[in-house]
Amino acid sequence: MPTLSVAIITKNESRNITRCIQSVLPIADEVVVVDSHSTDNTVALAQDMGARVVLQDFLGYVEQKNFAKDQCQSDYVLSLDADEALSEQLQQNLSQLKPNLKAAAYEFNRLTNIGSTWIKHSGWYPDKKTRLFAKNSGQWGGTNPHDKYILNEAQKPVWVAGDLLHYSFENLEDHKKQSMRFAQIAAQALHSEGKKGSWAKMVYKPLAAFVKCFLIKGGWMDLHYGWPIATIAARAKYQKYSRLYQLQQAR
Repeated sequence: MPTLSVAIITKNESRNITRCIQSVLPIADEVVVVDSHSTDNTVALAQDMGARVVLQDFLGYVEQKNFAKDQCQSDYVLSLDADEALSEQLQQNLSQLKPNLKAAAYEFNRLTNIGSTWIKHSGWYPDKKTRLFAKNSGQWGGTNPHDKYILNEAQKPVWVAGDLLHYSFENLEDHKKQSMRFAQIAAQALHSEGKKGSWAKMVYKPLAAFVKCFLIKGGWMDLHYGWPIATIAARAKYQKYSRLYQLQQAR
């Protein structure tokens, strides 16, 4: 039977790490936590749950996940963020699938919440993520902070029913802070790639983000969360391209 490692990258995730590891214990042959020198008790909690902890300075989201994958010793790797956990249905389906793992990669829907509310629209769901893959089938790529798993060959991941639960934000303010931080990281990554910013992009990119989130992706159905989610998406786009333009002018 194929073996399965779970790889998790962490930095001060004591609020989430126990839930994350607990959800994968029924299917994991090993749990590997790559920690970026947490100052809380993340490491102790992970070790108490039986995880092998590797300390590593943060290299960037893409680079850190590739490093974590390389630490795994099993045939297959399930890569999770610390604020994620397998739903009961996904855990059961992966448990049944494990003896017959053959595909290069598998994907599932990710369901994100704000506080106690699961967001079912606004472009947030179904948020398909490739997270289970044969160890040597590819590598993490994309533009930080938005990583994605890229297969070596042109193959399509197999979809598995069940949700990957994403306990990301306690409230809208948390979501706004992360969006602004990610916008800065994304702008720096684009600048490093030689991409250009402009006044036009600072206008139409935020507008397009709002329209897509609130109208096209049905944000209006997410009750009182739809409008602020769309507004934050637009503001993050503005911040990203505004910062990119500033970096361009500074050069």
